[in-house]
Amino acid sequence: MASTSSCLASPATAAAAPRLRVRVTPRAGRVVACSAGGGGGPEAAGLFAGGRKAVGGLACGVLAAWAVASSSSPVIAASQRLPPLSTEPNRCERAFVGNTIGQANGVYDKPLDLRFCDYTNEKTNLKGKSLAAALMSDSKFDGADMSEVVMSKAYAVGASFKGTDFTNAVIDRVNFEKADLQGAIFRNTVLSGSTFDDAKMQDVVFEDTIIGYIDLQKLCTNTSISADSRLELGCR
Repeated sequence: MASTSSCLASPATAAAAPRLRVRVTPRAGRVVACSAGGGGGPEAAGLFAGGRKAVGGLACGVLAAWAVASSSSPVIAASQRLPPLSTEPNRCERAFVGNTIGQANGVYDKPLDLRFCDYTNEKTNLKGKSLAAALMSDSKFDGADMSEVVMSKAYAVGASFKGTDFTNAVIDRVNFEKADLQGAIFRNTVLSGSTFDDAKMQDVVFEDTIIGYIDLQKLCTNTSISADSRLELGCR
């Protein structure tokens, strides 16, 4: 049976392979620092939270690519003025198609307005979709399967993601301010440039999460993260 939703009210890349430094944290989490050969520029740092898998250049490459793409285009601020709510009758169902162009830069062929939509327990139609620059504030994704989605420059202020599965997803420059992420699963998820100010993050699962060191420091300031999750992340 088909699922439905409802609406509520250019520098050259260095040829050399990335250099790796591995530091083992108390829970066997691995902090991976990657840098292109030669220069004195900033390093792109990543973290495999709580993971025991081998660390290789692929993870560094993924994180570095998203870091470069996001460096010139930060997260959408909560104070930024948003466009009027779309009057398109089936705007909520457009999430099941996603954006057909654009990922890392949040480019889209048509605005994806998912505000106030309800995708509670949606297990099929969101998986693997590109939700670039989606407006998701005050939407409900509780219990949804959002594995392998690409959320780049999405605006999810005040949205609810309780128990949402983000396994293998790319979460890039998403504003989760005041969102409810209790019990969400970030397994093998790339978290780059996203903000979690005042978000509810009790019992969030961070397993093999790939996150930049600076982003990790900011994430760890969220006091709602449970002790086990903080240990898994390597928060100090």
